Formats: sequence, C-alpha cells, structure tokens
Amino acid sequence: MADKPEAPDATPPWVVMKFGGTSVSTKASWETIEALARAVLASGARPLIVHSALSQVSNMLERAIAAALGHKHSPVLDKIIQKHMALATDMGLDGPALIGPSHQRLSRWLDGIALVGEASPRVQARILAEGEIMASALGAARLKAQGLSVSNLDARAALKSVTRAGKGETTHYLSAVCTDTPDEDLIKTLDDLASQVVLTQGFIASNEAGETVLLGRGGSDVSGALFSAKIKAARLEIWTDVPGMFSTDPRLTPTARLLKDLSYDEAQEIALMGAKVVHPRALPPARRASIPVLVKCTHQPEASGTRISASPADTSARVKAVTVKSGLILVSMTATAMWGEVGFLANAFAAFAKNGLSIDLVCTSEASVTVSLDTGQNLDAGALAQLQADLAPLCRVKIIRDCASVSLVGRGIRTILHKLTPALALLRDHPVRLVSQAANDLNFTVVVDEDQAQKLALRLHDEMVEVEVGDKVFGPSWTDTQG
Repeated sequence: MADKPEAPDATPPWVVMKFGGTSVSTKASWETIEALARAVLASGARPLIVHSALSQVSNMLERAIAAALGHKHSPVLDKIIQKHMALATDMGLDGPALIGPSHQRLSRWLDGIALVGEASPRVQARILAEGEIMASALGAARLKAQGLSVSNLDARAALKSVTRAGKGETTHYLSAVCTDTPDEDLIKTLDDLASQVVLTQGFIASNEAGETVLLGRGGSDVSGALFSAKIKAARLEIWTDVPGMFSTDPRLTPTARLLKDLSYDEAQEIALMGAKVVHPRALPPARRASIPVLVKCTHQPEASGTRISASPADTSARVKAVTVKSGLILVSMTATAMWGEVGFLANAFAAFAKNGLSIDLVCTSEASVTVSLDTGQNLDAGALAQLQADLAPLCRVKIIRDCASVSLVGRGIRTILHKLTPALALLRDHPVRLVSQAANDLNFTVVVDEDQAQKLALRLHDEMVEVEVGDKVFGPSWTDTQG
C-alpha cells in the first residue's frame, strides 16, 4: 500500500514520528532524530514528532509517588532531575531553564502527597505527565539548536478524553480514551504554523475540565496513532529500540524472524497476545483512517522495519508469529446446575464486572467455564477474594495462578488446523489448562503453567513458522539484524 499522495497545490502532508524512551535518551539518538526529520522535510512532507519520557523516567516518577507517602521522595526526585540535566549538558542545552519549571511543580506536588498522606489519581496524572513534558522540552531545544524551526504543541490542547460510563476515577485519569476522528481545527492550526517541525508529547491528554489525564502505560504509541488519524497523516512511524516486529520474542530464540509486512488485524493480534513492540490500542485508529504504520529502530534507521497496512503483501493462511503472555490467572467455575440454565453466564460474568475485572480468554463446557484474567488489571488478593465470594452462590470456584498463554497468530488459522498436528503432539510434555481458537480466525491459543510457556513457544516456533525463498512476510533473523 503506497503512502497517501499529496494533492496538487495542497499543503505538505504530515508524517507522524513517535519516538520511544530509549530513542530520546542520548545525544547520539538525537543526532539520528534530526537526520530523520530532515529526510522527511526533504521528501516534501512535514514531521510531527511525538515524544516519550526518557527511558525509565515514568517508572522513577511512580517510585517518587510511592516514596512521598513515606516522606522519602527527595532522593528519587533528585535522580530524575539529574538524569535530565545530564542529557541537557551532553547536548549543550540550558538544563535549569528547560527543566526548572517541571522541577518546581514536581517538588510541590510530591510535598503535598507527603503532607496529606494520599496520592489521588488526579495528582498522579499530573506528576507522571511531567516525564513527557521535561523530555519534550529538551528535544525541542535540541532541534532548534541544530538549526531546525520547531513549534511546541502541548498534547493536552489537541487530545481530549471522553467520559466512559461506569469507569472509576483511576481509569478516568490514568487510562483515558480519546476519539480519533479527523480534527479540521487541529489540521488548520498545524498547517498555519511557519515552523518546519512540530513536536508534542505522547502519553498525555486532557479531559473536558482541562485537567491532565494519561493514556495508560505505553500510551505514546496510542498518542502517535491518535495524532495521525486526527490530522490525516500520510503515515505513522513508530521508532523504537528493535528493528521491527518479530515472529517471536528474540530473547527466546535468535532465529526469530523480522515480520516485514502485516495487516492491521494481524499486527494488533500479535500485540494483544503478548508482543510488546507496538501498543495494541495504537492500531485501531490507524486502521480506521487507512494510515500505514512503519515500525523501525532508531539505532538502525537504515533497516526496513515492519510495515502495517490494509493491503499486506501476503494474505495466505499461515502462522506468522508465536507469542507468549505471562502472568495470567485462571478462574475455573464448575456447577452441574449450569447445564441448560438460562442466564448462568450472564450472572457469572456480572460478578467479574462488579469487581472491575476484564476477562480475556473463555473456554466452556456443559458443566464448567474457565476464563483467564490479564494481570495488567487490579488483581490483588482482595479483588479475587471478593470475586470468589460473589461467585460462590452460583458455582464452585478455583483460582489458578502463575499461568501463561502461548498463541499461534496468523490469518486463516481455521484453514490450517490440519498443520497443527505436529504442534499438538508437543503438548504431551506441557499440560494444557485452557484451549481457545479465536472467533476472528487469527489465533490459536493454549494456556499452560508459566514455567512451561517459553519452552513450548520455542518448540512451536521451530515447528510452525515456515520461511520460503523470497518470502514476502519473513525477513532476516534477529541474529542477522544485529550484524
């Protein structure tokens, strides 16, 4: 799929370039970013850079919030500021002038937490947003110092969250959702800017009251997709620290293959089922707006990366990735009375909804239902105990911890089930707790004990990922991409 062509006499098209934390944390990386921005300009387009916090800073800010509850936040805050000051010095920038305002705000808010002994979601959002605000101030100053004209755009002025019924304060402030419909006012605002480059923050937005909200961890990918859809960008580039998406976790095996070309649905399924290169919520806005996505490596900018679009080069039925999602909890519900009983599942699932728990995989029989819960949500002992109590009148409940899903992902899984025979034979050595074949025909998943998942995934990858001569999907192995 070709990038959208520029209409005659139209303003230059936009290319949204999202850079992750590892891509913005060193002077060398900024030399690459400058070169990439100039290349976009030379092509006749304009870059809108979506900027993440420096590597590990979001985690450090979370630790500062926790430390403030015990009046021990000052050393953590000092390390955060020192990290930014060191980068500013390395890039020849005025660190105190650029970082000072954020330092003052963080000191005030953390002192306030220490004083009242509480960190509300609203205050947490303000504090965590400063990671992107500090880093983007450094990034804009660096590009300006290198001779580029840059406009700073506060993402909170452009991305507005929507109110979702039934969601609590924590979700409202820390896992907000924004619309991705085209924004003609934003397009005009950006088109009218005289600068060559526009730089904004990932991860942050604002609500109807103008308060800072966050898009959830990994939300900078989502920000990039939202901006792309809103300004009708020619393409979205996601720059990270790996050369693209791979057929399995390269840490699992160096034979993992670069995925050169995927459909939106395949890429989203791979992300949902455990791969962490692209946030799964970043793909729907791009798909709805038909914006191609490139996933590339800041440290190897010449590498082709992964292209994601509505028209992948290969639409044949085949396994394209083997993914692992660790940290799952299974909830097994058994009751002979459920057979033929109208409304049993509705009543059981209502207990999960009451406790704010989202179900991932589901497996049913006449007398039992087993579901998986992703540990990315609130799964403390109290929540699970309350769930068991709410389910007790309906069925016997068993909680199974320390599980992991292993998924075969690819288009047309149903049509190649006969090819899974060798893979199924491997399950003799790996007791299976749940089996799921996705309704969207994109994955076949088994849940096993967590300590068995990596071994099973490796064996499945060796058995099921078939690389052909001149393959349109599979590129070089991880080993080859590393030189």
